[in-house]
Amino acid sequence: MSNANLEGKKIAFLMTDGVEQIEFTSPWEAVTDAGGSPTLISPKKDEVQGFNHVDKGDVFAVDVPLSEAQPDDYDALVLPGGVVNADALRVDADAQAFARAFFAAHKPVAAICHAPWLLIEAGVADGRNLTSFHTLKTDLQNAGANWSDEQVVVDQGLVTSRSPKDLEAFNAKLLEEVGEGAHGGQRV
Repeated sequence: MSNANLEGKKIAFLMTDGVEQIEFTSPWEAVTDAGGSPTLISPKKDEVQGFNHVDKGDVFAVDVPLSEAQPDDYDALVLPGGVVNADALRVDADAQAFARAFFAAHKPVAAICHAPWLLIEAGVADGRNLTSFHTLKTDLQNAGANWSDEQVVVDQGLVTSRSPKDLEAFNAKLLEEVGEGAHGGQRV
């Protein structure tokens, strides 16, 4: 998929119940295969229920509760989608602050499908080029984002994709942006 070497890079995966399972497991595997160290962070303290669209999927153990997670400990942030997951995270003030901290530190952030809802609430969507699941288009445009219907959009360290069908491109750009490190254009 990519020649990116993420050896020594720690990547935070922020999610909760209702996460679209493949949008978590596929990027997690890509990060691991590239030598990175992924960490599952959640407002929940024990485990997160994955979903395969509307059907329950696997359960995943939380590595670090969001209340204990420090953005400075991580090199990048991945936001998997899933309607229920994204809807819960976008109204969580701690999740908003956690995401905003990555932008403030110019670190790469990757969000797929419904996950860009959190970018709106974190106040980091304005003026950014991005994509998402098509039903978020108006929400993102109303927040000042430049939305386009593309497989993957990269804007100064911010990687976004539309749905699981875009995972190959999403994962490749995620690895590339994390491998590049901090991006001066990544901002709050």
